[in-house]
Amino acid sequence: MVRTRRSGGAESGCKGGSTSGWVRVFVPFALGYYLSYLLRTVNAVISPRLTDELGLSAASLGLLTSAYFLAFGAAQIPVGIALDRFGPRRVEAALLLLAALGSALFAMADSLGALAGARAMVGLGVSACLMAALKGFTLWYPPERQSSMIGFIMASGSLGALTASVPLAAVLPVLGWRGAFWIIAAVSLFAAVLALRALPDSPAARSEASLAAALRVVAGIFAAPAFLRHAAASVFFVGGFMALQSLWVVPWVMNVNGFDIAGAATVLVALNLGNLAGQLAVGVFGVRLARAGVQPLGLLRAGYGMMLVVQALILWSDLPVLPLWTAFGLLTAANSQIYLSAARAFPPALFGRVSTALNLMAFSGAFCVQWGFGIGLDLMRGMGVELARALAWGFGALLALQALAYLPLLGRPAARPSKGEA
Repeated sequence: MVRTRRSGGAESGCKGGSTSGWVRVFVPFALGYYLSYLLRTVNAVISPRLTDELGLSAASLGLLTSAYFLAFGAAQIPVGIALDRFGPRRVEAALLLLAALGSALFAMADSLGALAGARAMVGLGVSACLMAALKGFTLWYPPERQSSMIGFIMASGSLGALTASVPLAAVLPVLGWRGAFWIIAAVSLFAAVLALRALPDSPAARSEASLAAALRVVAGIFAAPAFLRHAAASVFFVGGFMALQSLWVVPWVMNVNGFDIAGAATVLVALNLGNLAGQLAVGVFGVRLARAGVQPLGLLRAGYGMMLVVQALILWSDLPVLPLWTAFGLLTAANSQIYLSAARAFPPALFGRVSTALNLMAFSGAFCVQWGFGIGLDLMRGMGVELARALAWGFGALLALQALAYLPLLGRPAARPSKGEA
């Protein structure tokens, strides 16, 4: 049976799994995360046009693109507290309005500073899209459906990344990158209205008496061993994938593999199709795996282990490019399980703050890897290193850091603390 409580005309419970309730909850979250991923990866295709129009260096391009990650990451702790206190509906709708405004400002910008500021506003605006969905799923769906729901919501993000590849490249000659961003601004505004009108409301939480008390809980999360064992993996696997997907895949395949921009866009499609297929597989089989006793940590270990192997093949083998990047995309579906794996070591009431704390690590990693990659390229180019070799050194450094981050995941998982502990 679907339990409902009317607030603003929305259902507040979907645990019974009715089709109308599922659609009403899932579609607004899916559209929000679609936009989040579209805006995250759009610079990978428009970067050559931005570079030509504004004369950006590799470091400037990396800084511009990573402004999204910096703002997104900085918002995670406040977003986690807000989600636990005010619920997904109000937080998601308010922030998507900022995404619409930031997209419009990006379309009008004509300098590096203005573009970076607008992109940071976009990052802030979509900073709750995934975490609001995960929080909503914990409120309105039973635990055994969590892996599946995360898989499906991540698949909607993969569709956004796909849109920001060949389809975007095809319309750029007609719309230009400014026209494309005006369209994104309009869709973001629609998504904000849809979230406000369609999502269930939830009562404000009163688990802490003050903001200071809420922040002390967050500090306890960051100090917990169960969080720390996932932190480096979030930085270098989740963040590293975002840095590659949203920018550095295109320069890699163009300069190392000799592809033109159309071929590079095709590689992005292969990467994102692989990611979409992986997320859909998690969505379809997640409930069955959970009932069979397969835990998120087990999926994480298997996926990350194979990711290391495939990336090594991309870096050092002469195997065909498209299948390797497709396989890499498929395996990155494991990234979605890191939130469940970490959160299950904490009381359920802390899910919002645990997941956003982990997301902060991911986006900090994306910012550092993306900008650091550009700085490293500029330094090596200044020393006379050819671009293809410099890219290989950067990719190799990321692979080494991922291997180190993988090791803590191999230990025995910590027991969940008792209720109220961080």
